[in-house]
Formats: sequence, C-alpha cells, structure tokens
Amino acid sequence: MTHADVLQAAGLSAAELTGGTLAVHSPIDGALVAHVHETNPADMPGIIARSQAAFRAWRTVPAPRRGELIRLLGEELRAAKAELGALVTLEAGKITSEGLGEVQEMIDICDFAVGLSRQIYGLTIASERPSHRMMETWHPMGPCGVISAFNFPVAVWSWNAALALVCGDPVIWKPSEKTPLTAMASMKIMERALARFGDAPEGLVQLVVGGPAIGEALVNSKDVPIISATGSTRMGGIVGPKVAARWGRPILELGGNNAMIVAPSADLDMAVRAIVFSAVGTAGQRCTTLRRLIAHHSIKADLVAKLAKAYASLPIGDPRAAGTLIGPLIDEASRARMLAQIDKARAEGGTVHGGTKAEGVPGGAYVSPALIEMPAQTESVREETFAPILYVLGYETLDEAIALQNDVPQGLSSCIFTLNLREAETFLSAAGSDCGIANVNIGPSGAEIGGAFGGEKETGGGRESGSDAWKGYMRRQTNTINYGATLPLAQGVKFDF
Repeated sequence: MTHADVLQAAGLSAAELTGGTLAVHSPIDGALVAHVHETNPADMPGIIARSQAAFRAWRTVPAPRRGELIRLLGEELRAAKAELGALVTLEAGKITSEGLGEVQEMIDICDFAVGLSRQIYGLTIASERPSHRMMETWHPMGPCGVISAFNFPVAVWSWNAALALVCGDPVIWKPSEKTPLTAMASMKIMERALARFGDAPEGLVQLVVGGPAIGEALVNSKDVPIISATGSTRMGGIVGPKVAARWGRPILELGGNNAMIVAPSADLDMAVRAIVFSAVGTAGQRCTTLRRLIAHHSIKADLVAKLAKAYASLPIGDPRAAGTLIGPLIDEASRARMLAQIDKARAEGGTVHGGTKAEGVPGGAYVSPALIEMPAQTESVREETFAPILYVLGYETLDEAIALQNDVPQGLSSCIFTLNLREAETFLSAAGSDCGIANVNIGPSGAEIGGAFGGEKETGGGRESGSDAWKGYMRRQTNTINYGATLPLAQGVKFDF
C-alpha cells in the first residue's frame, strides 16, 4: 500500500491532511505525507470548558454504564486493527507486527477497563464510636489531560483514556507533534463508539493538535486536575512541578534506561532472544527498551559473541517489508544523537560493535544497532539515548550487579535471567531492583495488561494503567455515618452546653 492508501484506509480525508501548519513526515522514507491543522492556543479555554461541562454529566453516569462505552471502543478497535496498525507503521516507523501489536494493546486495555468498571470500590472501616460506620468512597475527579509521545502514538492514549473514562473523567488528548495522524484516526474510531453509545455528553473525548503552547495550556489549567504525560525526563521535569504547583495530580511515565542481569545459571539461548528483541525492537525507541546488559564475568565473553553474531544478521529496512526486524528511527535528529552518543562511549573506553548508518536502505534514518562493551558504568551509560544502543557491563557478585542496575537516575523496568531461586527472589525483594517493574527470565517488558505500568525515580513514580492505577484518576473521600440516637464525640471528649 502507498502512503496515500494507508491514510485513506484510516479514514483521513484530504481536507484533514492538507492546508495545515504542522508538517508530518513518514520515518519510512522521509516523505511529507500531510500538513495537519493545529489547534489554536486561543481555543484552549473553550475546549477545557467543554470538558468540564462533560464532566458534570459523565460523573453521574453509573460506572458499569461508562464501561459500556469502552466495550464499544474495543469492538471498533478490533474492526479497525489492520488499518490503524498500518498507520502506526507509516507514522512511527514500527515494523508491521509491532504496529498491529500496539493496536492489540489498545484492545486489551479496553477489556481490562470494562471489567474494572464493576470493581471501583471503597472500604468499610470500623469506627471507635458506637452506632457509627465509616467508609471510604471514590469519586470522579475531573478532566484528564493526556500528553503522549511518538514511540507509542496510540497505546498510551488508550491506557489512560480507558481508565479515565470508566472512572468518570473526560479526556483531552495532546499527541506528539511527530504523530498526529494516528491520533486523528484513533479519534474517528472513538467517535464511532460514542455514536453507538448514544448519550455521551459533548466534549467527553477531545483531541488537540499542536506544539508546546497546547501542552502548556493543559498543564497550567486548574480545570484539568489530572495530567498524564509520557516522554522524556526533561519534559517531565517541566510538567511535574507545574502541575504540582497548582495542586493538580501528575501521572508521569518518563524514560527508562532499563537493565538486564544475566547470571551464570541463565539459559543463554533464551536470554539472547530476550536481549535482542528488547534492545533493538522498535529501533530501540521503547520506554522499556533494554539499554544496559549486566553479565557475569564467567559468561560475558560468550554472551557478547552470541549477541554480535545475532546483531550482524538482523534485517534492517522498510518496516512494511516481510522479515524486517528493525525499522527506522523517528527522524534524522535521532540518528545524529545516537551516533554522537556512540562516539562519546568510545571516548570513555567502550568497544563498539555496529552502530553505524545502515547501508543500502534508501530514505529514512536507518541504523545498525550498537553493542558497546564498557569498562564501567560511565556518564554516557547513565544517560538515556532513544536509539538501539546496548551497553554491556560485567559483574562478579549479585550485590554488585544489583548496585549497577540501580545506579542510574531512571527507574522504569528491570529484569534478571537466572535459574537460581535465591538470586531471583533477592532481585525481587526490597534489597533488589528499585524499578517500578522487575521481571525474571523475561526482558524488561511492561506491556502485560493488569500490572500497574510505570516507574520510580526520574521515571516519574506514576502508574498510567493496570491493577489499582484507577485510584490515580479519582478522588478519595472518607464518610462517617451515625445511625444512633446519640452523638458520642471522638476520644470520649465531653462537649456539653
């Protein structure tokens, strides 16, 4: 399919794709595919006001009924999976299976949220006073602003929106300036679900397209009590304090710099497969990409040899082509940053395998993945570059390995490959990984639906979706009910008059 065919199949019209001020290029070949119309920053107060009006209506809708909207969204996503997946490939450069996989994540979180809509519950609490009952209840909080990044252009929105909507919160979505087309197509799918639902309030789900001024309007508005933002730690360092300063609630998921420990007992064949997939999949542009490999000295040389061989055989090229495993970086600036970071690592004593511009691949910012043996966890290793760079470090004791794993500012995901029960349990204990996700005998994936997705330290400490993450989209209230004929005061205080 041509770019035009993909855009048409996704339901995007010529009027939506032309005449705007935001240029959209496909990372596949660098081609200009659209000039998208941006939201006028002056319109943001009206957009937020519509979201507030929608909130006043939506908060009174029973949660299971709100879940019905998300059930319908899941159905519409299933029907449009192929078309939206192809658009993800066109706009973000993901290989076909990853584009389809991202849409499948959207579908899976809808299934999760539908069930959750019947499980929003509080607590009954024992009271110290006779004929009294206390309880904890949860209520919708208000409009939720979702600021998403280019690397997961649609899944992030659905992870947030599905929970926010069943919790009673309208959603305003600001996608990355690099990926507005997938957002526009997703909104068309949502609009079909809203039409089938029938009586959702106007302005329940809105899309705003544009640059920093649009994001700032959401971040600075007291009428948007929840801001969920994914992206760089630099961006989070700006958003988090601004939202907190106005007493809003930030939900942040930022960066990764994730590590894997490979112990002497590890199944190396399984480890190699996990390493390659997690280090080079999506051209190293996942928040859960493997960036640091911490291997025991006794197996390090053998492991590096296996990886270097695997890296050399990886098909790089057009992500639409059958068999391709590594597509392009999002743009030329990303490639330049990767190559500069490799030069920096080499200057710090690193031995580099790969990490060059891909030969024979026309257009786009294609690279061969880099495997870099480092003498220590240097400054460049502790920095995160959004590209397929995997640093390799050695260790002697598990305590040393865990210390290396934890000695970075980021704290999203981590993993260990070991068949030793003591090592596995130590890694998962309070003395082990300090990340929000810690896995055993699987890579640093965080896509398993159900667990609360997010990280610690500079990664933001927020949880976008999963398990009890719904509480981040609601406000908690404590209620005390007196069903007796007297009014006993707390702690036996006498207050007679």
